[in-house]
This record gives sequence, C-alpha cells and structure tokens, in this order.
Amino acid sequence: MGLLVRLMGARRVLEIGTFTGYGSLALALALPPDGEVVALDVNADFAAIGQPFWRSAGVEEKIRLRIGPATESLDHLIADGEAGWFDYAFVDADKKSYEAYYERALVLVRTGGLIVLDNMLWHGSAADPDATDKQSVVLRRLASAIRDDRRVEATFLPIADGVVLARKRSG
Repeated sequence: MGLLVRLMGARRVLEIGTFTGYGSLALALALPPDGEVVALDVNADFAAIGQPFWRSAGVEEKIRLRIGPATESLDHLIADGEAGWFDYAFVDADKKSYEAYYERALVLVRTGGLIVLDNMLWHGSAADPDATDKQSVVLRRLASAIRDDRRVEATFLPIADGVVLARKRSG
C-alpha cells in the first residue's frame, strides 16, 4: 500500500476500515510531511490498539480517525466538501457494504486517483458461483460492476485474498 501511495505522489488518503491501525501506519509513513490519512472505523477499541504505534512512529498528526459507521462518515466527508479531494482510497471493511463504499469512494477520489479494494476473493468463495453467502454475493456482484464501470479502469490482482485496483477516469 505504501509503495502505491509513493508511486502516485499521494497526499490525501482515505482508509475505509482501520481495524488495529496497521494499514493507517503504513499509509501515513508513505505520505509526504503534509500528507493526511482519513481513517474510518466503527470500533474505537480496535483503532485504539494502533494509536500508540502511530505516535511512536511520529505520524499520529497525519491520521484523522473517525469512529462510526463508514457510510455515514463517507457521507459527512462528501457533505463537508471533500469530494474529489483524495488521491487514494483503501477499502477493507464490512464486505456487505463494499458496494456503498465503492460508490462513495468514487465521489471522494479525484480524477486519476486510485481505489484499492481488499479481500475481493473472500477466500475463493466470491469466485464460486455456487457460494450464496451475503459477502460472496456482494463481492462477486461488485467485481462484475467494476469490470463494466466506464468511470474507472480496473484490474484484479489474484494475490493474498484478491485485490482490485480501480483508477478513476476523467469525465
């Protein structure tokens, strides 16, 4: 993640799903001194695990943590005028809400910005047409939608649990 952020010269990063803050730390370390990570999570207790590490790494001031349901936090960012302001968005949260996160990330990421969605294989079940659990169905439907989405150019990386990279096109 950090390498992608550095390659893009990103300054503003959106992290949807912070969990224990490891990703936030990696993203913040990759940013320039004036860079910022807006980290969203629903669980303050898990996010608190990473905060001492952010502090000891000297990046705590680069991370703006918002606790609450991610769709609400994303809607607040849009309402606050942050549409088109992010260079990079990383999505690794509640799989059932990935479609909502993707659509909101498209609003918040600038033209040429990158949306990275993790766990798109969901242990292989998202690629199995016979898998009917909610997460697999949502991820399979989203993968097809991204493939056909003219707003982005996208690729699927079959590494770890599957990663989709979607670059926002102009217009």
